[in-house]
Amino acid sequence: MEIEDLRIFQEVADSGGVSAAALRLGISKTIISRRITQLEADLGAQLLARTTRGMVVTETGVTFRAYAARICAEVDMAREAVSRAGELQGRMRIAAPLSFGPTHFAPVLASLARRHPKLQVLSSYTDRFVDLVGEGFDCAIRVGHLPDSNLVAKRVGPMFGKLVASPSYIDAEGAPQTPQEIANHRVVMREAEVWKFVDGDDITAVRPNGRFVADNALSLVAAAVEGWDSLIFPNHSSRITSRQERWSQS
Repeated sequence: MEIEDLRIFQEVADSGGVSAAALRLGISKTIISRRITQLEADLGAQLLARTTRGMVVTETGVTFRAYAARICAEVDMAREAVSRAGELQGRMRIAAPLSFGPTHFAPVLASLARRHPKLQVLSSYTDRFVDLVGEGFDCAIRVGHLPDSNLVAKRVGPMFGKLVASPSYIDAEGAPQTPQEIANHRVVMREAEVWKFVDGDDITAVRPNGRFVADNALSLVAAAVEGWDSLIFPNHSSRITSRQERWSQS
Protein backbone atom coordinates (compact mmCIF):
# COMPACT_ATOMS: atom_id res chain seq x y z
CA MET A 1 0.00 0.00 0.00
CA GLU A 2 1.42 3.38 -1.07
CA ILE A 3 0.64 6.86 0.19
CA GLU A 4 -0.31 7.90 -3.34
CA ASP A 5 -3.02 5.22 -3.38
CA LEU A 6 -4.47 6.74 -0.22
CA ARG A 7 -4.47 10.20 -1.80
CA ILE A 8 -6.20 8.90 -4.91
CA PHE A 9 -8.88 7.12 -2.90
CA GLN A 10 -9.42 10.21 -0.76
CA GLU A 11 -9.83 12.35 -3.88
CA VAL A 12 -12.30 9.93 -5.47
CA ALA A 13 -14.31 9.77 -2.24
CA ASP A 14 -14.36 13.56 -1.83
CA SER A 15 -15.17 14.43 -5.44
CA GLY A 16 -17.76 11.70 -5.91
CA GLY A 17 -16.24 9.91 -8.87
CA VAL A 18 -13.26 8.96 -10.96
CA SER A 19 -13.76 11.65 -13.62
CA ALA A 20 -13.62 14.58 -11.19
CA ALA A 21 -10.69 13.02 -9.36
CA ALA A 22 -8.82 12.58 -12.64
CA LEU A 23 -9.28 16.28 -13.43
CA ARG A 24 -7.97 17.36 -10.05
CA LEU A 25 -5.05 14.96 -9.95
CA GLY A 26 -4.07 15.33 -13.59
CA ILE A 27 -3.93 11.59 -14.27
CA SER A 28 -6.05 9.29 -16.40
CA LYS A 29 -9.24 7.61 -15.20
CA THR A 30 -7.69 4.25 -16.10
CA ILE A 31 -4.79 4.77 -13.72
CA ILE A 32 -7.13 5.88 -10.93
CA SER A 33 -9.38 2.83 -11.39
CA ARG A 34 -6.37 0.52 -11.40
CA ARG A 35 -4.91 2.07 -8.24
CA ILE A 36 -8.25 1.86 -6.43
CA THR A 37 -8.65 -1.78 -7.43
CA GLN A 38 -5.16 -2.55 -6.16
CA LEU A 39 -5.85 -0.74 -2.88
CA GLU A 40 -9.04 -2.75 -2.36
CA ALA A 41 -7.11 -5.95 -3.09
CA ASP A 42 -4.43 -5.02 -0.55
CA LEU A 43 -7.08 -4.32 2.09
CA GLY A 44 -9.30 -7.24 1.18
CA ALA A 45 -12.33 -4.92 1.34
CA GLN A 46 -14.56 -2.99 -1.06
CA LEU A 47 -14.16 0.75 -0.63
CA LEU A 48 -16.28 1.97 -3.55
CA ALA A 49 -19.49 0.56 -4.97
CA ARG A 50 -19.72 0.90 -8.76
CA THR A 51 -23.12 2.02 -10.07
CA THR A 52 -24.50 3.25 -13.40
CA ARG A 53 -24.25 6.81 -12.04
CA GLY A 54 -20.69 6.55 -10.82
CA MET A 55 -19.15 5.43 -7.58
CA VAL A 56 -20.53 5.44 -4.04
CA VAL A 57 -18.33 5.12 -0.97
CA THR A 58 -19.20 1.99 1.00
CA GLU A 59 -19.53 1.93 4.78
CA THR A 60 -16.07 0.37 4.94
CA GLY A 61 -14.82 3.07 2.59
CA VAL A 62 -16.17 5.84 4.83
CA THR A 63 -14.27 4.40 7.78
CA PHE A 64 -11.07 3.92 5.78
CA ARG A 65 -11.31 7.41 4.24
CA ALA A 66 -11.04 8.96 7.71
CA TYR A 67 -7.84 7.01 8.42
CA ALA A 68 -6.46 7.76 4.95
CA ALA A 69 -7.07 11.48 5.43
CA ARG A 70 -5.20 11.49 8.74
CA ILE A 71 -2.28 9.55 7.26
CA CYS A 72 -2.01 11.91 4.28
CA ALA A 73 -2.23 14.93 6.58
CA GLU A 74 0.58 13.56 8.77
CA VAL A 75 2.77 12.98 5.72
CA ASP A 76 2.08 16.52 4.50
CA MET A 77 2.99 17.92 7.91
CA ALA A 78 6.22 15.91 7.92
CA ARG A 79 7.14 17.27 4.51
CA GLU A 80 6.34 20.81 5.57
CA ALA A 81 8.54 20.43 8.65
CA VAL A 82 11.61 19.79 6.51
CA SER A 83 10.75 22.12 3.63
CA ARG A 84 11.68 25.77 3.31
CA ALA A 85 9.58 28.02 5.57
CA GLY A 86 6.66 29.66 3.79
CA GLU A 87 6.99 27.54 0.65
CA LEU A 88 3.79 26.61 -1.18
CA GLN A 89 3.65 23.26 -2.92
CA GLY A 90 1.19 21.00 -4.69
CA ARG A 91 -1.46 21.67 -7.34
CA MET A 92 -3.90 24.56 -7.43
CA ARG A 93 -6.68 24.40 -10.04
CA ILE A 94 -8.52 27.72 -10.26
CA ALA A 95 -11.37 29.10 -12.39
CA ALA A 96 -11.65 32.83 -13.18
CA PRO A 97 -13.90 35.01 -15.37
CA LEU A 98 -13.12 35.10 -19.08
CA SER A 99 -14.10 38.77 -19.29
CA PHE A 100 -11.15 40.08 -17.27
CA GLY A 101 -9.42 37.02 -15.84
CA PRO A 102 -6.64 36.84 -18.48
CA THR A 103 -5.80 40.52 -18.08
CA HIS A 104 -6.23 40.94 -14.30
CA PHE A 105 -5.68 37.53 -12.71
CA ALA A 106 -3.27 35.79 -15.09
CA PRO A 107 -0.33 38.07 -14.15
CA VAL A 108 -1.04 37.50 -10.44
CA LEU A 109 -1.18 33.72 -10.85
CA ALA A 110 1.99 33.75 -12.95
CA SER A 111 3.77 35.74 -10.25
CA LEU A 112 2.52 33.27 -7.64
CA ALA A 113 3.93 30.35 -9.62
CA ARG A 114 7.25 32.17 -10.09
CA ARG A 115 7.61 32.83 -6.35
CA HIS A 116 6.79 29.23 -5.45
CA PRO A 117 8.57 26.79 -7.80
CA LYS A 118 6.94 23.75 -6.16
CA LEU A 119 3.41 25.06 -6.72
CA GLN A 120 1.67 23.96 -9.93
CA VAL A 121 -1.00 26.46 -11.05
CA LEU A 122 -3.72 25.28 -13.45
CA SER A 123 -6.06 28.11 -14.48
CA SER A 124 -9.28 28.00 -16.50
CA TYR A 125 -11.02 31.14 -17.76
CA THR A 126 -14.78 31.06 -18.26
CA ASP A 127 -17.75 33.22 -17.33
CA ARG A 128 -19.71 30.07 -16.53
CA PHE A 129 -20.09 29.30 -12.82
CA VAL A 130 -18.18 26.03 -12.58
CA ASP A 131 -19.05 23.19 -10.22
CA LEU A 132 -16.03 23.28 -7.92
CA VAL A 133 -16.45 19.76 -6.60
CA GLY A 134 -17.82 18.04 -9.71
CA GLU A 135 -15.25 19.60 -12.06
CA GLY A 136 -12.28 19.28 -9.76
CA PHE A 137 -11.47 22.94 -8.98
CA ASP A 138 -9.80 24.07 -5.77
CA CYS A 139 -11.22 27.57 -5.97
CA ALA A 140 -12.83 30.12 -8.27
CA ILE A 141 -12.81 33.88 -8.54
CA ARG A 142 -16.25 35.16 -9.48
CA VAL A 143 -18.03 38.46 -10.00
CA GLY A 144 -21.51 38.57 -8.52
CA HIS A 145 -23.56 37.50 -5.56
CA LEU A 146 -22.86 34.02 -4.25
CA PRO A 147 -26.08 32.08 -3.67
CA ASP A 148 -26.53 30.11 -0.49
CA SER A 149 -24.21 27.10 -0.56
CA ASN A 150 -21.70 25.17 1.51
CA LEU A 151 -18.79 26.89 -0.24
CA VAL A 152 -16.39 29.12 1.65
CA ALA A 153 -16.40 32.63 0.18
CA LYS A 154 -14.24 35.67 0.80
CA ARG A 155 -14.81 39.10 -0.66
CA VAL A 156 -11.71 40.39 -2.43
CA GLY A 157 -13.04 43.73 -3.66
CA PRO A 158 -16.01 45.76 -4.89
CA MET A 159 -16.95 46.36 -8.50
CA PHE A 160 -19.37 49.10 -9.50
CA GLY A 161 -21.39 49.21 -12.69
CA LYS A 162 -23.11 51.72 -14.94
CA LEU A 163 -25.95 51.51 -17.41
CA VAL A 164 -24.47 52.19 -20.84
CA ALA A 165 -25.63 52.16 -24.46
CA SER A 166 -24.32 53.14 -27.87
CA PRO A 167 -25.08 56.69 -29.12
CA SER A 168 -27.17 55.25 -31.95
CA TYR A 169 -29.40 53.40 -29.50
CA ILE A 170 -29.89 56.51 -27.34
CA ASP A 171 -30.75 58.56 -30.43
CA ALA A 172 -33.33 56.02 -31.51
CA GLU A 173 -34.83 54.91 -28.19
CA GLY A 174 -33.86 57.50 -25.62
CA ALA A 175 -32.25 56.88 -22.23
CA PRO A 176 -34.13 55.40 -19.25
CA GLN A 177 -34.53 57.85 -16.40
CA THR A 178 -35.51 55.37 -13.68
CA PRO A 179 -34.77 51.66 -13.08
CA GLN A 180 -38.41 50.82 -13.78
CA GLU A 181 -38.05 52.16 -17.32
CA ILE A 182 -35.47 49.46 -18.09
CA ALA A 183 -38.34 47.05 -18.72
CA ASN A 184 -39.34 49.15 -21.75
CA HIS A 185 -35.90 48.93 -23.35
CA ARG A 186 -34.08 46.24 -25.27
CA VAL A 187 -30.96 44.97 -23.54
CA VAL A 188 -28.10 42.59 -24.06
CA MET A 189 -27.89 40.17 -21.20
CA ARG A 190 -27.10 36.80 -19.79
CA GLU A 191 -30.11 34.54 -19.62
CA ALA A 192 -32.65 35.21 -16.83
CA GLU A 193 -30.75 38.10 -15.26
CA VAL A 194 -32.05 40.32 -12.49
CA TRP A 195 -30.46 43.78 -12.31
CA LYS A 196 -30.29 45.51 -8.94
CA PHE A 197 -30.02 49.29 -8.51
CA VAL A 198 -28.94 50.81 -5.21
CA ASP A 199 -30.07 54.24 -4.00
CA GLY A 200 -28.94 54.68 -0.42
CA ASP A 201 -30.66 51.93 1.54
CA ASP A 202 -33.19 51.25 -1.21
CA ILE A 203 -32.61 48.39 -3.66
CA THR A 204 -34.70 48.13 -6.83
CA ALA A 205 -34.70 44.82 -8.70
CA VAL A 206 -35.51 44.85 -12.40
CA ARG A 207 -35.93 41.88 -14.72
CA PRO A 208 -35.03 43.21 -18.20
CA ASN A 209 -36.09 41.96 -21.61
CA GLY A 210 -33.49 41.17 -24.26
CA ARG A 211 -33.18 39.53 -27.64
CA PHE A 212 -29.38 39.25 -27.59
CA VAL A 213 -28.22 36.75 -24.99
CA ALA A 214 -24.62 35.60 -24.50
CA ASP A 215 -22.71 33.67 -21.85
CA ASN A 216 -19.80 36.09 -21.49
CA ALA A 217 -19.42 39.82 -21.01
CA LEU A 218 -17.10 40.38 -23.99
CA SER A 219 -19.83 39.31 -26.39
CA LEU A 220 -22.32 41.60 -24.68
CA VAL A 221 -19.97 44.57 -24.94
CA ALA A 222 -19.41 43.93 -28.65
CA ALA A 223 -23.16 43.81 -29.26
CA ALA A 224 -23.77 47.04 -27.35
CA VAL A 225 -20.97 48.86 -29.18
CA GLU A 226 -22.62 47.90 -32.46
CA GLY A 227 -25.75 49.67 -31.28
CA TRP A 228 -27.73 46.44 -31.13
CA ASP A 229 -29.24 47.03 -27.70
CA SER A 230 -28.58 48.72 -24.40
CA LEU A 231 -26.17 47.21 -21.90
CA ILE A 232 -25.78 47.26 -18.14
CA PHE A 233 -23.08 46.15 -15.77
CA PRO A 234 -24.92 45.67 -12.46
CA ASN A 235 -23.26 46.29 -9.11
CA HIS A 236 -21.05 43.35 -8.21
CA SER A 237 -18.75 42.25 -5.45
CA SER A 238 -15.91 39.92 -6.30
CA ARG A 239 -15.68 36.77 -4.22
CA ILE A 240 -13.30 33.87 -4.17
CA THR A 241 -14.96 30.52 -3.49
CA SER A 242 -13.11 27.48 -2.35
CA ARG A 243 -13.99 23.85 -1.70
CA GLN A 244 -10.96 23.20 0.43
CA GLU A 245 -7.23 23.85 0.36
CA ARG A 246 -5.27 21.10 -1.34
CA TRP A 247 -1.83 22.67 -1.37
CA SER A 248 0.33 23.14 1.68
CA GLN A 249 2.02 26.11 3.28
CA SER A 250 4.49 25.76 6.12
